[in-house]
Amino acid sequence: QVQLVESGGGLVQPGGSLRLSCAASGFTFSYYGMRWYRQAPGQARELVATISSSGSSTNYADSVKGRFTISRDNAKNTVYLQMKSLKPEDTAVYYCNAYRQFYDYWGQGTQVTVSS
Repeated sequence: QVQLVESGGGLVQPGGSLRLSCAASGFTFSYYGMRWYRQAPGQARELVATISSSGSSTNYADSVKGRFTISRDNAKNTVYLQMKSLKPEDTAVYYCNAYRQFYDYWGQGTQVTVSS
């Protein structure tokens, strides 16, 4: 069955870094674009970053541009989110999403907390 499993979240101090991973299985990963979303308590889910199926195209929310980098390894069926210069407002549950035409899959999320 389709699975997206996020990992790499945790507690980090402001200014620190984390790398999130999302391991995919049960579908042809290289056919799908991938996105990272986040949701803070009491707030709507926010699109953070997008990468095309080949990895040749990426897009970022203005709030993370220059600090976050999305990448993928199609040989490992994994998408990554490298986060640097983290701020308290980056605190949220981070979700990966696979999308292609009528197909849309979600992971269970990983908590990122930025606090001193």
